[in-house]
Amino acid sequence: MKPSTSQKTKSVANMELVYDLPALRSIIAKWKHAGASIAFVPTMGNLHDGHLSLLERASTMADHTIVSIFVNPIQFGLGEDYQRYTSTLDEDAEKLTANGLDMLFVPNLEQLYPSGIDADTRVTVPELSNILCGKFRPGHFSGVTTVVTKLLINTQPDIALFGEKDYQQLLIIRRMVTDLCLPVEIVGMPIVREADGLAMSSRNAYLNPQERSKASMIYKALQAAAERLRRNPEDIPAIESEAALSLDSVGFRAEYFSIRRLDDLAEPRPGDRRFSILVAAWLGSARLIDNIKVELNE
Repeated sequence: MKPSTSQKTKSVANMELVYDLPALRSIIAKWKHAGASIAFVPTMGNLHDGHLSLLERASTMADHTIVSIFVNPIQFGLGEDYQRYTSTLDEDAEKLTANGLDMLFVPNLEQLYPSGIDADTRVTVPELSNILCGKFRPGHFSGVTTVVTKLLINTQPDIALFGEKDYQQLLIIRRMVTDLCLPVEIVGMPIVREADGLAMSSRNAYLNPQERSKASMIYKALQAAAERLRRNPEDIPAIESEAALSLDSVGFRAEYFSIRRLDDLAEPRPGDRRFSILVAAWLGSARLIDNIKVELNE
């Protein structure tokens, strides 16, 4: 379903499949002129039920829903999986059509990055982008915020939905929207999990059967840490280190296992009651991330 060089739009059932920025803007202008509201769900494709849950929620919040599929090169670091990130555009389009989507936007790389991916303007959220995943993936969040800014400017949504599995990303985008005074509401959606608790992710496809059988241990480690935190919120360093060691002992390679303040991901302070427990760990060639919220009773 890849477009020809001259193709700008294509109709798939009742869904508009749009490849071209001017064509996108033309359709949105008609929607806006009619007074319609717009919800937007940005993705990198290879869609699963977690993505579709965002679409389902979006369709209840606005008159029209747009999903984008774009594997954004500038959020991948050297040696990461940009070249092998799975593309399933035909299958994705079928899923989206079946779920009543109004528009699938598949951006053109050259249009999104007119100065090229090495020289183009960047949007960066300071401090929050340099901790946790940002510490291990330098420049990643700058790539995310840059492309999301471009997509928000061009899709002009009233609401944009993001999954909470990428919780740090969600907070960064909220901060970016606030700081840039963008007129869009950012809605976080709950993590959708497999039956054994593993958070749904396109990168789960990298797991071989043996790795997949143990991948849910990452969620079990989060649950165990949450229970310890509820019992003893003063024991955070020990909870973090012991959880990371428990994952390493069964074949993971933990990058971090961290308990942070829920609202801003800062290091906890005495008296804090709302936390996010976040983890990033490698299992084979798959980098898995997950998180869980903990709110202590007074």
